[in-house]
Amino acid sequence: MTVILPQMPLYIIAIICGILSFLVTRLSMPKIIKKLEKADIVGKDIHKSWKPVVAEMGGFGILFGFIIGIFVGIGFHKILVFPLVIVLVVILLVGIIGIVDDLLVLSSKEKFFLLFLAGIPLIWAAPPNVGILYLICIPFAVSIGANITNMLAGLNGIESGLGIISFTSLTISCIILGKYDVTIISMSMLGSLIAFLYFNKHPAKVFPGDTGTLIIGAAIIAIAFIGRVKLIAFVVLLPNIIDAVMKFYSAGVMERQQFKPTQLNDEGKLVRPETGFKSLIRFVLRKPIEEKNAVIIIWIIGIIFGVIGVVIAYIMPDILDHQTLANFMQIKEFLYQL
Repeated sequence: MTVILPQMPLYIIAIICGILSFLVTRLSMPKIIKKLEKADIVGKDIHKSWKPVVAEMGGFGILFGFIIGIFVGIGFHKILVFPLVIVLVVILLVGIIGIVDDLLVLSSKEKFFLLFLAGIPLIWAAPPNVGILYLICIPFAVSIGANITNMLAGLNGIESGLGIISFTSLTISCIILGKYDVTIISMSMLGSLIAFLYFNKHPAKVFPGDTGTLIIGAAIIAIAFIGRVKLIAFVVLLPNIIDAVMKFYSAGVMERQQFKPTQLNDEGKLVRPETGFKSLIRFVLRKPIEEKNAVIIIWIIGIIFGVIGVVIAYIMPDILDHQTLANFMQIKEFLYQL
């Protein structure tokens, strides 16, 4: 006799996925850290006066927790199997590229191209009847999104903390708009990042590496296109976008080896170098400041844009009724067909 269980509401499935991804990352990270240290996959924390040696490539734990969360979502909701599998494939490919970059150090061009290839499967989750321009934009967006979340990095907890803020905003926004299906994706990543932050916050026991930072941006872009919340995703990514624009404007495309790191003064506070590129972190460091306080300021900036994203989601249904915006939406739909 076959027992057919009733279909659980999507928000319940999303909560379960988030809790499981949190538990998997939280429980696996101590062992992952020990394995990384044993394999000598470590680096110096240059923003501490005593220069502690810290495990790198901790993004393994984020990736592991996210994978389990998505698998559970696939198991609980058969209708969403296809888009969730597509997202899983994209994030796995991006994670592999992050692993290769952490171990072999890819050039900027190599990383951009490989991330573009990794974003191609997301095309199959695009809405029907869209044009070639829209489809080409998807892998470009994955590559750009992954790169900019990888660029605003280097301080304890800054990447994982901003990721938590972004996915919290996206989750709330999607719930407001009734897009409960993509909350499975956002909650799976959110749960993993919350667990990872425990080990990554000041003083960090592990760094995410490109393995962790790249998948954060890729997951945000996946939610943006599958959930059709591109404007909100753009808003929550604005701290990363601003940081990337400042760097490109002041220095163009730079390889990692060309970066001149933030320095410490005699009091153990962060100071920006007198010369070099501009960035959001260096803008915050106009005066010497402790690392954890600099991170908190960046988080506050992220929270401001995260709240704006939620506000946009809340007022969006009313805005769509406005005639001027309705005309704009028609133009947007025309661009989708190009």
